[in-house]
Amino acid sequence: MGTITVTFKLNGDDVTVIADTRDTLLNVLKEKLNIVSVKRGCDEGQCGACTVLLDGKPVASCLIPMGKVNNKTIMTLEGLQNDPIMKSLQEEFVKEFATQCGICTPGFLITSYVVIKEYMLKNNINNIDLIKKEVAKMLVGNICRCGTYKESEKAIINTIIKLRLK
Repeated sequence: MGTITVTFKLNGDDVTVIADTRDTLLNVLKEKLNIVSVKRGCDEGQCGACTVLLDGKPVASCLIPMGKVNNKTIMTLEGLQNDPIMKSLQEEFVKEFATQCGICTPGFLITSYVVIKEYMLKNNINNIDLIKKEVAKMLVGNICRCGTYKESEKAIINTIIKLRLK
């Protein structure tokens, strides 16, 4: 088929790639830009393993055609390494043993990051039962083959509590 030239911001850096018109964002991130945190799972947008932030919103990168990312901002786990929320999330995921095989972990972390930053902290929710319900709802789009849902939920709740105490 044909090729397209796409320019976008990746983890704060300007990037220009030449891609096949059939390429997805997932393919380009993994195969052309060597982003290791983005995982190939189902290739159907159902598992959450390939989740990235597209203009600040979590999306399944396996469903995004490269033509749709021109002049957009993409953030992966690599780009969030120095963010205090992400650092806290990662510490809690390790502490709670929520990282077993690691295929789902980046997607869980990206999704959790957005929910904590954009919803939990801004809305100042203090009811622990409501927090638990919101966290459980949030994780619906992420599949973990190892079954670390409870550990992930606990890590996220611990992060919320820890960030609130600062």
